[in-house]
Amino acid sequence: MGRQRLPIFFTNHAIMKKFISYPAAFILAAFGVLTLFLSSSIIFDLFDIREKEGNFVWIVVGANFIASILYLLAAYGFLKNRRSTATLLGASLLVLVAAAIGFYFHINSGGLYETKTIGALTFRIMLTLIFTLIAFFTITKKSN
Repeated sequence: MGRQRLPIFFTNHAIMKKFISYPAAFILAAFGVLTLFLSSSIIFDLFDIREKEGNFVWIVVGANFIASILYLLAAYGFLKNRRSTATLLGASLLVLVAAAIGFYFHINSGGLYETKTIGALTFRIMLTLIFTLIAFFTITKKSN
């Protein structure tokens, strides 16, 4: 038998863009805007959110701020099918993993923190990993 053909879903650019790129861009942009608002509100002490957050950790807040900007750039990349999308998300993933390592040392040194930060950081890392893989397999790998 000859080579198996990929389903039309993976070979038709218009279908892929409609069912993968646009939803990914929308979700990533929404997540990026929310993250940018929350992290900048803590950094710049807007709307008394800093007080409401309790024992936040600066390295995590800073990483979230950087990640939010990278998320917004990657959302645009999904819309335009730019190969840099996976790179941007990979950089965001590295920033978040570095923050997780810093957070680990913060906890072990007796620093104050909210337990919800562990779950939130884990969720953010996993979500970023998923979007990085989607970008790699639908944009970067496809354009090679």
